[in-house]
Amino acid sequence: MTDEPEVAVVRWPGEGPCADAGPAGLLAEYHLQTQAEKGQAVAGAAALPDRYRAEVLDPRAAFADDAVLLALSGGTAVGCVVVTAPSGGACEIKRLWTAPAFRGRGIASHLVESALAHAAGTGAGTVRLSVWQWRTGAVALYRRLGFTPARSWDERDQLVCMERPV
Repeated sequence: MTDEPEVAVVRWPGEGPCADAGPAGLLAEYHLQTQAEKGQAVAGAAALPDRYRAEVLDPRAAFADDAVLLALSGGTAVGCVVVTAPSGGACEIKRLWTAPAFRGRGIASHLVESALAHAAGTGAGTVRLSVWQWRTGAVALYRRLGFTPARSWDERDQLVCMERPV
């Protein structure tokens, strides 16, 4: 038995005691880390590029057509993933992030599996994603979960595009 609270994946925004737990802090961590890894570190969320700052300031509006899934531990959001609405028979996974203190517990795998289940429920036949090539742990996770390299749909340098059927 462990003293760590169980982690549950829920759709946000939701209802009940965890309805207020949101993704803003996790999205800020994700974007700040990404900017630093790209060699473009900024001092805080207010200094993020406009499109990323908008996600942090108002995730409901930024992802209005998408599904935001949160991993909650004791009512606290410790991980997130966004699943876009289907387009052309495919959904896309974006913004997968687990708070550093909660890594190594299978949360990211659980979030991706939940994202795949959500995508299947929408009728999508494929789930795709892009990941920075230097995020070797994430690339390995996606490979373990059945994603394979795909022809790039994003021309940004150092992005690996992957997909898998659902």
